[in-house]
This record gives sequence, C-alpha cells and structure tokens, in this order.
Amino acid sequence: MRAHDVVVIGAGLAGLRCALELARAGREVVVLEAGDTVGGRQRTDAVDGFLLDRGFQVLNPAYPALRGVVDLDDLQMRSFPVGARVRRADGVATLAHPLRHPQHLAATLSSGLISVSEITALVRWLAPARTARAFADAADDELFAGWDAAGVRGPLRREVLEPFLAGVIADDDGRTSQNYVRLLLRLFTLGRPGLPASGIAALPAQIAVTTRRAGADIRLSHAVRRLRRHRGAWELKVAGADVIRAQEVVVAVDPGAVAAFTGLPSPAARGLQTWWFAGTEAPASALLSVDGTRSGPLVNTVEMSRTAPSYAPPGRHLIAATSLYGARPAATEGEVRAHLRHIWGPVAEGWDLLRRDDIAAALPALPPPMRRAAPSRIGAGLHVAGDHRETPSIQGALMSGVRAARGILG
Repeated sequence: MRAHDVVVIGAGLAGLRCALELARAGREVVVLEAGDTVGGRQRTDAVDGFLLDRGFQVLNPAYPALRGVVDLDDLQMRSFPVGARVRRADGVATLAHPLRHPQHLAATLSSGLISVSEITALVRWLAPARTARAFADAADDELFAGWDAAGVRGPLRREVLEPFLAGVIADDDGRTSQNYVRLLLRLFTLGRPGLPASGIAALPAQIAVTTRRAGADIRLSHAVRRLRRHRGAWELKVAGADVIRAQEVVVAVDPGAVAAFTGLPSPAARGLQTWWFAGTEAPASALLSVDGTRSGPLVNTVEMSRTAPSYAPPGRHLIAATSLYGARPAATEGEVRAHLRHIWGPVAEGWDLLRRDDIAAALPALPPPMRRAAPSRIGAGLHVAGDHRETPSIQGALMSGVRAARGILG
C-alpha cells in the first residue's frame, strides 16, 4: 500500500490552509473530513429562506492571514456599522466611529458614555499594540486587571466594552489575556468586520476550491476512527473505507477531538449560545446592541439582514442574540425574549424563534500570558493545527495551518 506524502485530518480553516500551503509546494496532500462539507465551525445553513451561521460569526478583512489566500471581493463582503447601540438605565445611547459614521457624532458625544479621562486611559492601555516591538515587550495580565491598572474605569468600560467583548472572546470575567484583546481591538480599528453575502461558510468553501485547484484531494464524509504509527509510516482507519497510509499527518480537528488523535490534553474552551429570530418589523438600528444594565443573559444582539439583506427573505428580518454558554446555567427562551424586549423594545414581541445554536467549544480559552505559537510538530511525522495553537480567531486558525505546513516543508 502506497503512503501519501501528507494526510490532513479535518477540513476546517486550519486544515484547509495547511493543505493549500503544502499543495502549492508540490506535496501530495489528502484531506479527510468527517462531515459532509468543509468549514468546521464556519458553517451556514438555509432555514426557511434565512441564512443561519453556526453561531454569530464575524469576518475581519484586516486579518493578515487572509492576504493572498482569500478573494474578499468574490465573497461580496457586507460590513457591519462600526459602533454600538447601548441600552442604559435611562434609555438608549449610540456610540459610532466618528470618521466612518459622522452622522452619529452628536449622539456619540452626548451619550454619557465617554469621558476624557477614560478615553485617555484606554488609549494608554492600547498603546503597546501600535507596533510589533512594543507589543512583544508588553507585560501581560488578565484583561480586567490590566484595565484596572491603566485606570480604565467608567461607563465606557462597564456598559460597552465589557458586554461587547464578552461576545467576542466568550468571557465576561475578564480572565482572557489583555495582550490578545489589545491585538483584537487594533484589528477592529483597521478593518470593517462583516460577513460574506452567502454566509460565513463561503470563506472555507472558497479556500477549499483554491486548495483543490492547487492539487489537494479533499474527501468529505471520511471519518478517521484510528491513527497509529506502523513500520515508519502512519496508518489511518477510515469509517467505511480502506486504511490510508501517510508519511506525515496533520491533526486539524475541533479542540475536543485533539486528545483522541494526539494524546495531548484537550484545550480549555469557552462556549456561546446564539438564538436566531425572524420578524416582519425591523429593529430600530443596524448597530450591534449591548445591554449596559446587564439585566439578562444576552451579551449582544444585532439585526443581521440590515447589514446583509441576503440573510433573510424579502419582507423579513433576521435577528441574532448571543449569550455565554457552559460556564453557568443555559439561558431559557423566556429569559432571552424578556431581555430582547428590554434591549429592543416592543418590536421584539412578535419575533419567531428559528433556531438555537449551543456551541460548547466556540473558542479556545486564552489566559495570560499570551502564549507564543505552539510548535506544530509533536512527534515523528505527527503535527497538530488549530486556533488553540495560536489565537482563538479565524486569523489564528489560518496561521496555525501555515505553521504546520512549514513545519513539514522545513
């Protein structure tokens, strides 16, 4: 039985990017994916004429790992407004980027959420992310501890940054690396985060097309049941198929499955729960909404179809609502609906629930100190890739795939 050059287990972003790098270098690559489509956590389903991503997802075109790999024009990106709508104890306030949304400048200045002292402290805290050298030398700490030390204390932190970032990093306790959050916020300022017109699944689908054109073989519905080293090569037992041999194997699976293939401990993960609602009446704003009063389980909610009309059929509106999942009792539909009414007002009364996504391992946890990229090679001819080896993001997943490929190529 001939051994392939490389077999990649998993056709998520890390596995696809690894296979593309190897194929472009002339290696013979086979990708084995247990599911019926590529993408891993980046999936989109059509439900009653709506496009529902597997959880609320955002693609930032400023991610460096997208360059030379992804055609953003072909994805027909739809960008979210840069700002937030904030439910406060005395009403609703608006914060928006003054240059990108100058029509909201007066509302932003009169919101009661910004002060010279807190903005100055926040800028001082963000300063290490301005240059690679300063960032490399920056001391790390838990996020909230870092804010405390920098003097970031006020309504901007309590009512906007804390709930907003809870939905981004799946952490409302502030235990995530402050250096990672600095990096994220810098990328947010550089890019216009949004979504492909046909859903987040368009991203891995496009990379898969490029990977196949480069010469890689991507096999769907090929679940690897066993991986073992035998006579100087790796043997992979695949459900319903012949045993496959390979000189090198890259394990690029979900964090929960890493231990089964590698013997490494499963990476700690954080969970998110997203509720998808349909309505005939549009919410009041296209801005991402957060609740500064913290009076319910939701960390954010947004009308998707205001930004990406293709996400809903004509005359209908798609609303996403996200809460944390796993660290505490899961939110009930009644609690979510009550919180939506608090945030959006009476318009939320008539919304129909389309689906709920419970994603226990939405993101790998990243406590301080922000780790350097973990080595991809973990044994003879055995490598591992995934955002748990870099940073919990699309950027991290893609970069981990590149690093695994370069570890093989030398």
